[in-house]
Amino acid sequence: MVTITIAGLARAGGVGVETVRYYQRRGLLHEPERPKGSAIRGGFRRYSDEDIRRLRFIRAAQAAGFSLDDIRELLDLDAVSDRNRAREIARARLDDLDRRIAELKKARGWLVELERDCANGKPGPCPILRAFEGKT
Repeated sequence: MVTITIAGLARAGGVGVETVRYYQRRGLLHEPERPKGSAIRGGFRRYSDEDIRRLRFIRAAQAAGFSLDDIRELLDLDAVSDRNRAREIARARLDDLDRRIAELKKARGWLVELERDCANGKPGPCPILRAFEGKT
């Protein structure tokens, strides 16, 4: 089994060291004990292949849009017996994505109209700039 330092773990996961520490504070990654005696392997905490796998899981789940709370729950699930709960979490994420996609499509349609109105060359204020006045 290969062991690496926190910097190596961060590199393997494509994140910074501070991100690894943040995940540790959030309880997503464990923080290994320092070896007893500073002469043993430099006194640095060492991480395993399993830590790399877990970090990559976190990053992939984040890329899919899962919250860190959802990711913690997914990490705690048993891959064999908790399929229904994993599917429920994924369904909730899909529902949220569908809602956001609908909102983005609506915003896109509105911006297409504004851009077209701006391009028509009518005198007066720009419709794009006017549309955002007073919006908060």
